[in-house]
This record gives sequence, C-alpha cells and structure tokens, in this order.
Amino acid sequence: MSTIVEFFAAPDDMSAASFLRTGPGRAESLSFGNFDPEEAVVEWECLLAGGGFEDLVEAGEPRTVADEDDDGPVIFAISPRLTAALADAERTELRDAADSWAARRADDGEVIGADIAEVILNDLAALVSHARRRGQGVYCRVA
Repeated sequence: MSTIVEFFAAPDDMSAASFLRTGPGRAESLSFGNFDPEEAVVEWECLLAGGGFEDLVEAGEPRTVADEDDDGPVIFAISPRLTAALADAERTELRDAADSWAARRADDGEVIGADIAEVILNDLAALVSHARRRGQGVYCRVA
C-alpha cells in the first residue's frame, strides 16, 4: 500500500475541494503516508470523544467533500466533534489515544509504531488548534 495522506486547513468545503487534484501545496498542511486516514479519524474520534465506530460510520463520518472515480484522490472533512476533541486534548490524552490506535492497527496486521502515532496526533492537534483560531476547518486529502 502506498498512500499519501495530507491534512490541511481551509475556510470551507469549496476551498478544500479545490485541492482535489493538486493537493494543498503551500497551504498549512501535514503529510503522512501508508495508513487508512478515513478509518483512522473514526477511530480517533472514538478514542478521544467516545462513541462507537459503527455509529460514526452510519452517521456518514468522515464526510466526503470531493472525490474522483477510479480510485482517484478524495478529500474529506474532519468532524467538528473530532476537531474539538483534538484541540482540547492534553498531551497525555493524545499519547494514550496514539498508543491505543497503534495497538488496534497492530491487531489488524498494520504496523504503525506508537511513537509515529503520537507524532501524527500531536501534529494534527496543533494544526486543528491553529485552524480553529482562524475560523477554518480541517480536511484530509488521500491520494
């Protein structure tokens, strides 16, 4: 699997969707690879804000903003509930969530080290906090 995962801030869905083909470029963004971010954001929301995985998926999370057919790139919004949980989380909460996420992925045969998981969640929490101060949402582009 080779997946490029880019989290970025944008003022609205239309602005976020404009990055479908090119990616966020110079926009404030984080780039990672080789994990399923759509599954991850649901797991993170469960770990940080509570709720059940199936309930969130049935509720349409994560919400797709733009996509292409034939396995092209997709952009989805990070839910307001997850952004609030990330922005409000203490470092210890993020570390605990990262450890749990890494363990869940290992149970499913995916290797995401706890240290890398913690970096992802800490960096994403910082991006979310910064975006919220500017009145922006956070999105994810998967290519």
